[in-house]
Amino acid sequence: MNTRHLALILCGVVTSTGCSMIPRYERPASPVPAAWPDTTAAPTSTGTPVAASEIAWQQVYADPRLRSVVELALASNRDLRVAALNVDKVQALYRIQRSELYPGVGVMVSGEVYRLPAKMSENGQSATVEQYSVQLGTLSWELDLFGRVRSLEASALERYFATEQAQVAAQTSLVAAVASAYLALAADAESLALSQATLDAYQTSAEMIRQSREAGVASDLDLAQVRSQVDAARAAVAAFSGRVAADRNGLDLLVGSPVGSDLLPDALTAMTDLRDLSPGLPSEVLLRRPDILAAEHQLIAANAQIGAARAAFFPRISLTAGVGTMSTGLSDLFGSGSGTWTFAPQILAPIFASGSLKSNLRVSEVDREIAVAQYERAIQVAFAEVSDGLTLRSTLREQRDAEEALVRDLEQAARLSDARYQAGIDGYLSVLVAQRALFAAQQSLVNVRLAEQVNLVNLYKALGGGS
Repeated sequence: MNTRHLALILCGVVTSTGCSMIPRYERPASPVPAAWPDTTAAPTSTGTPVAASEIAWQQVYADPRLRSVVELALASNRDLRVAALNVDKVQALYRIQRSELYPGVGVMVSGEVYRLPAKMSENGQSATVEQYSVQLGTLSWELDLFGRVRSLEASALERYFATEQAQVAAQTSLVAAVASAYLALAADAESLALSQATLDAYQTSAEMIRQSREAGVASDLDLAQVRSQVDAARAAVAAFSGRVAADRNGLDLLVGSPVGSDLLPDALTAMTDLRDLSPGLPSEVLLRRPDILAAEHQLIAANAQIGAARAAFFPRISLTAGVGTMSTGLSDLFGSGSGTWTFAPQILAPIFASGSLKSNLRVSEVDREIAVAQYERAIQVAFAEVSDGLTLRSTLREQRDAEEALVRDLEQAARLSDARYQAGIDGYLSVLVAQRALFAAQQSLVNVRLAEQVNLVNLYKALGGGS
């Protein structure tokens, strides 16, 4: 056999396809209803409904400062950076696994010098023997007739796809987390400003009542009551000051770097409202969510592992081959007549493995069953998240309308109470009650507006948007 014959053999081996023992993959049936609950089918309030998967996060988060903060987080967040590095790592692991499909070719250079004793030589005299060789070839490459290596390669590829989707899911979660934190900071900043304005008004009233008390018009009770309002307002200012500081620290941590004061929100009402969304059909949503896509890729990877476990029951054929030159001296190493070749096939067939092969197959089958359960669980969680978000969307809208009407009514009541007190018709207690009710309603309205905006953020994420 010459070099040409060996090359033809290697070429034929490389192009052999063998067979696959991977079970046929069938996507599990969806464990959720085909439509959203009727209670969630509320009409949108503003804008034209658009499916979340069809619009980018820049279009949903219309506020320019919020978009700038999200972009900064996408560039600086450490968790997202780890997710991207995990994709690179799994991609490299897949390439390592894929390389086993093809023979590795290398060069081996060796030399040996040893003394042959007289008793071992043919002429009865001791001698020094030299031997040098240079070989080009492949070492122990498995001929994948039963698809074991291809099954492992298919599993590694699906794990790579799953990691890619996990990175997308991490980005989606980060965008939603930054938006929620930014909205919370805006709401607390608005509450702080409202508390400070209320404190200033109470202090002005306290000074006026103090002067009236010295003039013998107001009573000690009036003065004590207004001072209690001042103290309550001071406590609210301190509380919201601490919340704003904590919100800023949390936002900096999410972003991965300090957020400039020019990008911080002044108030929730000063921000551009988020774009409303259309829920679409459950099947469309569930097929596009990155966490569900990642779960399905993991399921397909587990299915491919069964093929590798099945192939382990059959013989494994490996080949070692090479061509080169050999001589007893370095000067003749590449001379005429020094050519050599090797071809060493090896067959390893399992006969008795103490049940390890069957157990390994059972492990791979159980892993697939676990992956199916995890895939179905991911679908159920997604369905519940969207259903909850749609339900809250309608109820929060109604609650916000009611809170806005309540604030308007209490503002009117506070003005009337103050006018009656100034006219001497009522005591200061009626003013105190009206102002306390107004302040509580204003704070409640801020909280409802925040809950409505955060619900849109979570709904956008649940519908598969944000990547």
